Amino acid sequence: MPNPLIYKGRASISNTAGRYEKQDSVADDDGWGSLDAELPPLKTETLIDSSKSVINYNDSPDLPFDRSINPYRGCEHGCIYCYARPSHAYLGLSPGLDFESRILIKPDAARVLREELGKRNYRCAPLALGTNTDPYQPLERQYKIMRQILEVLADVRHPVSIVTKSALVERDIDLLSEMAELGLVSVFLSVTTLDRKLARNLEPRAAAPQRRLEALAKLRAAGIPAGVMVAPVIPALNDHELENIVKAAHVAGAMSAEYILLRLPLEVADLFEEWLRENYPLKAGHVMNLVCDCRGGKTYDPAFPQRMTGTGSYADLLAQRFRLISKRLQLDQGLPALRTDLFRKPDESGQMSFDFFV
Repeated sequence: MPNPLIYKGRASISNTAGRYEKQDSVADDDGWGSLDAELPPLKTETLIDSSKSVINYNDSPDLPFDRSINPYRGCEHGCIYCYARPSHAYLGLSPGLDFESRILIKPDAARVLREELGKRNYRCAPLALGTNTDPYQPLERQYKIMRQILEVLADVRHPVSIVTKSALVERDIDLLSEMAELGLVSVFLSVTTLDRKLARNLEPRAAAPQRRLEALAKLRAAGIPAGVMVAPVIPALNDHELENIVKAAHVAGAMSAEYILLRLPLEVADLFEEWLRENYPLKAGHVMNLVCDCRGGKTYDPAFPQRMTGTGSYADLLAQRFRLISKRLQLDQGLPALRTDLFRKPDESGQMSFDFFV
């Protein structure tokens, strides 16, 4: 492997071209030891995504939703394990450093969403936000695209579920609490570890674990249905924390708990292993062996539904442990179902209505 590209605040240590590219570039030392010098900060670049639609539909049998929205493509949180990284290859960009530093934004997402919801053949069903990239990633503070989307959904009384690992979700408690009164929203906070050092290495620009738990507590205090998503569970790295994370979330007021086993599709497998060998060299072989043990001897098995929980004795043990702790803390019932009967088509004039709570 070439010298790792170690940038402060970034998880990836390479920027290998995506699987569709015919050429790749590799840094070469000029003889002056330039590759050994500390790299300057890698600035985030934003690109405009002018997609003509924002709702993505799926028919996956292991997902509890059939439609989702991603306000951003790429994610500045930089989680090294993110299964969405390969999507950057479709754009001619690297699933490595490009994924976390070259972010596509959808400034017209709210307007396009309103148009799609107003189509004659649209039928209401819960929308999911945060299933691919985080809608509350750092750029959201500046662009407020997620906030605008929520305003549209609130206006037309459309149900939405949210998954995030950002405390920025607290900013929208005013909207979320009003929607919660009508049974239109649920939120999951994703917590990977309670170890601040591990969190900093795994997901360098996401909120600290304790801040996510504080955000969870604030959501619950505002009457918003919220739970914890322990994801991903990484064998021999954070799996020993499974019970403690669920307990901490329970103390914070979580109503439900879920977990997902580490997923390493396509380029993510190599990126994760590079990161692992750089940051935890003594554990790397053991971690990857257990990952393969949970995936039928491969780094990943995309088959439904085991892609979420894995197979084999080690995966079965994780499932049993999670089932026991979630049942003991009464977090195994899931969040309340979202209502779809209140939905009303957007005003054809495009104006926001003024009788939301009439």
